[in-house]
Amino acid sequence: MKKYFNWANIRLVLIVLLLAFLYAFTTKRNENRKLCNTTVEFQDGEQLFITHEMVNKLLIENKRDVSSIRKVALDLNNLENTINQHEMVEKAEVFVSIDGHLKAVVKQKTPVARIFEGSGSYYVDYKGTRMPLSAIHTARVPLVSGGVDNKNKEDLYELFRMIHDDEFLKKNIIGIQVLPSGSLIMKNRNFNYDINFGKTINMEKKFKNYKAFFQKAVQDSSIYNYRIINLKFTQQVVCTK
Repeated sequence: MKKYFNWANIRLVLIVLLLAFLYAFTTKRNENRKLCNTTVEFQDGEQLFITHEMVNKLLIENKRDVSSIRKVALDLNNLENTINQHEMVEKAEVFVSIDGHLKAVVKQKTPVARIFEGSGSYYVDYKGTRMPLSAIHTARVPLVSGGVDNKNKEDLYELFRMIHDDEFLKKNIIGIQVLPSGSLIMKNRNFNYDINFGKTINMEKKFKNYKAFFQKAVQDSSIYNYRIINLKFTQQVVCTK
């Protein structure tokens, strides 16, 4: 009895074996490959509170020569976690290319206020977490004094975000004093008057009233005559000379 070979199946098996061999070969070769360089990229092009060198040091785990690190020895998740634990970093992504190029894309925290407490100070970032001062950059954010505690901090953080997100307020409000009563006194960058904001209620309406007042008062130059701008009453702005 004659036996017939299915050459199509044999060719398929050979192709599968060849692909498996090539995959194992390239995987082994890739594992033994060493890193050639590292790159640190700051999201949005910003490089403010930390430097490329700081992040790069975390990437290569304090080794001096990047070419001494094998790709197989890399734990990308661990590297990401290490960078994310830095007090200036909001989020980091780390990946390595086939040719051994290690790259980190870093998004830094965004400070929205600087809180003065006792003899020191610290930043609060956009998400409401504490952030230390940086030795290489000072953020232009409102300086906040007075009592910031667990009772009022969430409302204050919302206020800080509102100021940060509004170009006019961001440029003009430079200081906030929190009074024991919970009321706020704000300082304007270019004028000497105090802004009596009241408590952290109806905040959007109060800021809307203030911007409308400011635009009119600048146009007729009456803004130079006022000592206090009272925003506590949401139906009107009361000015004291």
